[in-house]
Amino acid sequence: MEQPYLHELSVVLAAAQQCWSRRDGQILDSAIQGVYSADVRVASLVTLTADGHANEHIGTVEPGGGTARYDTVWRTPDLGADPALVCRRERTVTAKGLYERVVVRSTAPHELRVPLTLVVAPDSTPMSAVRASIVVADPPVPTPHDDGTYTWPFGRAGEACLVAPGSFVQVATNRIHASWDLEVPARGEVSVQWRLLASDQGFPFAHESVDVAPGAGTEPLDLLVQTASRDLAALRMAGDDGGVFYAAGAPWFLTLFGRDSLLSARLSLSWSRDVALGTLRALAARQGTTTDAATAEQPGKIPHEVRGEPLRLYGSGRQEGDHDIVLPPVYYGTIDATCLWVMLLGDLEQSGLADDELEAFVPHLRAALGWVRDHGDADGDGFLEYADTGEGLSNQGWKDSADSIRWADGSLARGPIALCEAQGYAHEAALVGARLLERLGDAAEAASWREWADRLAERFRAQFWVRDELGPYPAIALDADKRPVTGVASNMGHLLGTGILTPDEAAVVVGRLMHPTLRSGFGIRTLSTDNAAYWPLGYHVGSVWTHDNGVILAGMLREGFVDEARLLAAELLRAAIAYSYRLPELYAGYGADETPAPLPFPAACHPQAWAAATAATIAQVLRQA
Repeated sequence: MEQPYLHELSVVLAAAQQCWSRRDGQILDSAIQGVYSADVRVASLVTLTADGHANEHIGTVEPGGGTARYDTVWRTPDLGADPALVCRRERTVTAKGLYERVVVRSTAPHELRVPLTLVVAPDSTPMSAVRASIVVADPPVPTPHDDGTYTWPFGRAGEACLVAPGSFVQVATNRIHASWDLEVPARGEVSVQWRLLASDQGFPFAHESVDVAPGAGTEPLDLLVQTASRDLAALRMAGDDGGVFYAAGAPWFLTLFGRDSLLSARLSLSWSRDVALGTLRALAARQGTTTDAATAEQPGKIPHEVRGEPLRLYGSGRQEGDHDIVLPPVYYGTIDATCLWVMLLGDLEQSGLADDELEAFVPHLRAALGWVRDHGDADGDGFLEYADTGEGLSNQGWKDSADSIRWADGSLARGPIALCEAQGYAHEAALVGARLLERLGDAAEAASWREWADRLAERFRAQFWVRDELGPYPAIALDADKRPVTGVASNMGHLLGTGILTPDEAAVVVGRLMHPTLRSGFGIRTLSTDNAAYWPLGYHVGSVWTHDNGVILAGMLREGFVDEARLLAAELLRAAIAYSYRLPELYAGYGADETPAPLPFPAACHPQAWAAATAATIAQVLRQA
């Protein structure tokens, strides 16, 4: 089982529709390339050829979001050495599907006849199987219709439809061939259009279109902001309740995620207050009301992810021979989303949330705080922790891979795990809850939550702080025996701005984050280079995650470390330039002393909502006086 690499591919999307292709626009039979709708690949091959010859790529324009342009040439030796016949594919993805306009231009002094053929291979492979590079079923058989269209089913209740006006359409070896006999005028052009529409009424969310005005300018920061704005617009989704949010990211996570959607909304709150409000509503509508071990639901808990059907995690058995883990459509396995929900509500309140809007959230606020107090601390030791039940995610913080929580010697920590950042989030959530309850007139309950936060900070100070040859720092977690797990990791950066650190402690954390063992020159690594498990291409053990750095940046600003924030933001902007101003989910942790530009993490998602949202925080840091 191999997860497909994404770093050299082009993507155009309007969640939950997306199209992954080569840089020339061609979609070939491969592990990941294709046209997708609602977590299913609906076409595994889409090629365009002229007289049987593929175009040769000369350029791609990918401004972010739902559009892209692919320029190619055809060899025409009889017309001279210079390219005389150029094809431009203008691709757009909307909530309804994929649209493409094909423009053929010629500089020939006479009319040219160009036989053009589009080949589409219908598919119905679930995204979970695509991610594991697994073939699970034969492709669907397309059905012809009198109007020249072809349709085929996908997923549980979806239907795809190919429309190619003006073409001659037929099926051969289960592939749809649409042919045009183009006549290109002398020194002129001709165009055709086709579209692949797809919808699945059973999917719980749909794209929420919005006009984008990302601004002008050609400086690197301007281009980063423009790209991120388009990508965030393409990731907007909403359900029947009208709660708009950012889907977590392409290709695997185009749906509602508690942690991802909340952090994305927080990081980009200055850009979109309506998304922050909609995210709170969408998650509150699905807040836990009962205790269910199968879904990890608990009263007051905010869900981890919401999908249209169960999600099979191929190869996820803990030991050889174990069955694959299957996550339910609404899965609550997260230790931090509930606190993050309260924290985002606090951000909105400080930005001017009206009384009626706040009052609508009060029952959900009380339920969330109740979960923190009554359920988040399963063993009563005063810290939030999670346990691996074998039926869900083994790690339930943002570093959710099985190998992410490490001791300084590189060995794995044994759960239940109490993450350091989860305690910081709980502390801030308690203080936010106190402030909001006091605003609503409940001074006694507000005082009790402030006392709760004070006691948590005292416990944290006593049990999480450790020391190595560079000095003191907060451990990444407590393990099953309540020992501080000594790995030096970026998690400590999420404590900044939560109030759980004293000013002196915050200075220590910032100093450790900016030390060369964590700071690569392109951002803060997930794990220190002096850890025995460090690997620059390790998912959570040495790579650089964009949103991780965004959270750290925001925390630095809240703690008053403006100079350090500006230095880190400049390094992230330097990395963005290497990725054509679209910061990916993560990239390799090699240092600036090892490579002139950051190397990719080949399987990193892009665009990713919290990575795009980090651009707002970078801009805030670099544009402030």
